[in-house]
Amino acid sequence: MDETWNTIDRLTAWISSHHTLPPEQDVLLRVLKLSEEVGEVAEAVIGATGQNPRKGTSHTWQDVEAELCDVIITAMVALRTLTPDASEVFAGNVRRVAERSLPE
Repeated sequence: MDETWNTIDRLTAWISSHHTLPPEQDVLLRVLKLSEEVGEVAEAVIGATGQNPRKGTSHTWQDVEAELCDVIITAMVALRTLTPDASEVFAGNVRRVAERSLPE
């Protein structure tokens, strides 16, 4: 997981080097970017199931997988933007969810 978070750190730094907005707005836009990515997941699911009569089957389930990965990466970058301790925050939340959800 360290390699993944190292990559997220690099992606976050790369995005930061290209932003032109004040930091407060930049953070908000990174969080809002999640909505865009989730919309792309929905589009891919609709396309994979052929539920848009105009487009037919326009996506595959592999497209859905890729879009879900984009959501996860975008969320990780947003979390890293909010805190330098993103990996610890994430791990703590995974533990909390597991403790309340999984039987012992």
